[in-house]
Amino acid sequence: MNIHESAENYLEAMLMLQEERGYIRSIDVAEKLGVSKPSVSYATKRLRESGYISLDPAGMIVLEPPGLEIAERIYERHKLLTELFIGLGVSPDIALQDACKIEHDLSVETFDAIRRHAQQYR
Repeated sequence: MNIHESAENYLEAMLMLQEERGYIRSIDVAEKLGVSKPSVSYATKRLRESGYISLDPAGMIVLEPPGLEIAERIYERHKLLTELFIGLGVSPDIALQDACKIEHDLSVETFDAIRRHAQQYR
């Protein structure tokens, strides 16, 4: 499944909002990502066309199974990498920033190895 980093960021933010609030609104996505409403409109249009999201009758964003799968994968990386960096002594703010920088670029093999390593210490 080939998807651009920006789309992954949108899907991850949507999942985070779903978990935090129980719903996903475009305005909240814009605020969470620090982007404009027109940027969110453009991105959500593309994500809908690709089958990653849909809109419910109230206009709320719904993550469809393919979009949810991507969002969960990226969010898992985000959380584990942040936790790992903090455990190494990196400040939480820097750990979060660095996790966001590399969560999209790690190979499945490398992330699986990091996950296995981290599980040894839990």
